[in-house]
Amino acid sequence: MERKQIIIVGGGPAGMMAAEILSLTHNVSIFEKEKNLGQKFLLAGKGGFNLTNHLQGDNLYEKYSPEGFLNKALSEFDTRALRQWFSAIGVATYVGSSGRVFPEKGITPIDVLNAIKAKLLKQGVQIYTQHEFVGFDNNRCITFIKQGQEIKHKADYILFGLGGASWPVTGSNGAWRSKFEEMGITVNPFQSSNCGINIHWSESIRQYHVGKPIKNIRLFTTDFEIKGEAMICDYGIEGNAVYPLVPSIRNMLNANIPAFFYIDFKPSISIEQLLQKTVGKTIMTKDYGQVFNLGTLELAIIKAYTTKENHLSLRGFIHSIKNLAIPVVSLRPVEEAISSIGGIDTKEVNDDFSLKKYPWIYTVGEMLDWDAPTGGFLLQACFSMGNYAANSILKKT
Repeated sequence: MERKQIIIVGGGPAGMMAAEILSLTHNVSIFEKEKNLGQKFLLAGKGGFNLTNHLQGDNLYEKYSPEGFLNKALSEFDTRALRQWFSAIGVATYVGSSGRVFPEKGITPIDVLNAIKAKLLKQGVQIYTQHEFVGFDNNRCITFIKQGQEIKHKADYILFGLGGASWPVTGSNGAWRSKFEEMGITVNPFQSSNCGINIHWSESIRQYHVGKPIKNIRLFTTDFEIKGEAMICDYGIEGNAVYPLVPSIRNMLNANIPAFFYIDFKPSISIEQLLQKTVGKTIMTKDYGQVFNLGTLELAIIKAYTTKENHLSLRGFIHSIKNLAIPVVSLRPVEEAISSIGGIDTKEVNDDFSLKKYPWIYTVGEMLDWDAPTGGFLLQACFSMGNYAANSILKKT
């Protein structure tokens, strides 16, 4: 087999995975804009390095949108395969109580990155840092800038893993968008995903309750619900029970209709059971906290978003405990989001993530317009896409 020249642009998880596979039989070079590979990969490790999830099959596929877009890549390299791959490079993992998969205790994010880099270097991958991508042409030529100097390279195949627009401090700022548009590729605007939600809190909530969690709640919209906890912050609300609501809220905002989500402060108790607590009692508003086991934060939020009439009515107040509507102002900026949607339109790529207009070019990871919640699903998809695209290249060579 003739060894092909393969250039990978972007040293994130998708690019590193593709390099590991392709370098066994071809000459592979990674070009990275930052000083080191895996900058966003490392940032994702702050507060617990969630590498993937335990879900498989349909339970895994349903976490992604557009529906079916990533099914082939995920089925070829699923969560079990990724854990086995990590194990082979010396990174043992375990499944946490929530189903999320982490490195064994004592293994840091930099340890994981170094293990991947060591494998790449052992297999002859050439790594070039501080090379900024500036364009490509019809002749399989790609241009970079390093320290103000323009450098051109030719390759048999080019694989891009340049990231989306979230966490630009790591280098994935979406600036590549114009270069692809110039070559006739449709790139959808970037929008926030897995992010906080802006809310106009009352002054009393902002003054006394910012930084406090609301625990054991159910958050829901008209088409989605989730149980968990959320954190009150100065701008609004954030947390693992908030991020999955974002796609539904984003759809409302994009449609220019009033955006709301709802809080159920007592998801394990029905309205009838709450009413039962009041039977035979004279209940005043000052008694609400004790009777319904609500803290000052919960009471403050309910009061802020309940009419005076409903607040004074037992049935009205109980309805607010179970179905409190919170109006949304907007989502947090894409620069603050954990991930982004937008990027190369999925109609521009073949099933193997090669561009229909330039079949020797592959685009993987958050460059493409897909979405997934937190919980290990974002990293899993990037690794799976890198694996799938690399094996597609192998079949062509």
